Amino acid sequence: MKPSLPWQEQLDIIDRTMRALSLITDPEELVNSYWEGIADLVPVRDFLSVSRRGIEAPHYLVTRSSRFTEDINPWTDREKLPRMSGGIAGEVLYANRPVYIENLPARLQKDDPAYFYLEGFKSAIALPQYDQGEGLNCTLLLVTPDYDVDLNLMPMMYWHGSLFGRSTQNLVLRNQLSEALARLDAELQAVGEIQRSLLPAELPSIRGVELSAFYQSSTRAGGDYYDVFDLGNGHFGFFIADVSGHGTPAAVLMAIIRTLAHTLSDSHECPVEFLNRLNARLVHAYSAQGAFITAFYGVLNEKTRELAYAVAGHNPPRLVRDGVIREIGENSELPLGILEGQAYRSARIQLLPGDLLLLYTDGITEAMPAAVGKAPRELLGTQRLDAALLSIAKCSAESCIRAVCAAVDAHCKGAAPSDDQTMLAIKIR
Repeated sequence: MKPSLPWQEQLDIIDRTMRALSLITDPEELVNSYWEGIADLVPVRDFLSVSRRGIEAPHYLVTRSSRFTEDINPWTDREKLPRMSGGIAGEVLYANRPVYIENLPARLQKDDPAYFYLEGFKSAIALPQYDQGEGLNCTLLLVTPDYDVDLNLMPMMYWHGSLFGRSTQNLVLRNQLSEALARLDAELQAVGEIQRSLLPAELPSIRGVELSAFYQSSTRAGGDYYDVFDLGNGHFGFFIADVSGHGTPAAVLMAIIRTLAHTLSDSHECPVEFLNRLNARLVHAYSAQGAFITAFYGVLNEKTRELAYAVAGHNPPRLVRDGVIREIGENSELPLGILEGQAYRSARIQLLPGDLLLLYTDGITEAMPAAVGKAPRELLGTQRLDAALLSIAKCSAESCIRAVCAAVDAHCKGAAPSDDQTMLAIKIR
C-alpha cells in the first residue's frame, strides 16, 4: 500500500473535488467525478455496487462495477443492469450493516452469481447507504492481493461514502422533482392557452362605442373572465367575472362559467335573470368546495345608450364623466355560488357622449410591489386607479387600458402580479 499524501495535499485534492462536484447536476457524472477526484486518497480502485431499491427480496441489481465491460447509467438504463439473487453480494446487501470479509477467496464459490465481479480479490469491505433506515444500496470495496488496507481508514471512508450516497440520492430526487415540475408547468401552460382561447377573439363593433380589453393571469392560468355578447336588435351584454383563488382550480371554474354564460343565452337580455340563473347553477353543482365568483353584467342599448346592470359582489365599475369619476354598482349583492336563492337587483344608468366606463377585477386595485424587508406594501387602490383615468389627455377605450397598465407597472415596480388582472373599457362617443 502506498504511503498517505501530506495532509495539505489531501485538503487541496478534496477542495478541488468538492468545488467540481458542486457544479454537476447529473447523478452519474457526480459519482464518476467523485471517485476520480479522490483516486489519490483512496487506496482501493476496484468495487462492486449493488442495490435493492424497488426490488423484491432476495433479488438485487448490480449498479456499478470496476469490471463492467459496458458503460451503463443506472439512473437511465436500469433495465440493462444485471439482476441477481443470493451469493456474497446479496448477503452483505441484505445484512443492513457494514461487513468486512477478510478472506474473500475462502468464501467465494464458483456458482456465486457475482463471481465474475468478485473473483481475484483477497478481501472486501461492504459499506451500505441508508434510506429511511434501510441499506438499499451497498458498495463493496475490493482489495487486490498486492494491497494491505489500513482498516483504521474505513470508518471515515464509510462516513464520507454514506454522506456522498445521500447527496447523490438527493440530486436524483431533485432532478426528478425538476422534471415533474417542468411537466406540470407545460400542462399549466397548455391550460392557460386553452383558457385564453375562451376569451373573445375580437370585440364586437358597436355603433358610437369604443371597446378595449386587457387580460393577464398571475400564473399560467387564472380565474378572471370577460365577454361581450351581441344580443341582436342593437343590444349588447357586457360580462366580467372573477373566480376566488388562483391557478388551475380557478381556471377550471372560469371555463365552467364561460360555458354556463353561453348556455344561458336566453336570459342575456335581463341582467337580473342572468345572474340569478347563473348563481343557481353554480350553487347546485360547482361551488361545493367554497369557491365563489364576483361578477358584473350589463346590457347596453346601442340606440338609447342606457345600461341596465346587476352586480354580484364585484368591484364597482368606474364611470368617468366630464373629469369626474363615480362608482356604479350600489345594487351589489353576494357573489355567485354562495347562497341558494340569492336575488339580484337591477339598476340602470344613462350613458352620455364622452363617458368612459371601466369594468375591472380586483387584481388591478390590489396590485402591489414586491416585499422589501418589513416595509409595508401598499395596494394600488381606487385613488391611484382614478388618478390614472383622469390623466388621459385623449380619453379613449384603448388609452384608458394603457394608462391603467402603466399605473400598475409603476406602482408595482416590476413585481409579478399576485392576482389575475382584467379590464374592459367602454367609451361612448
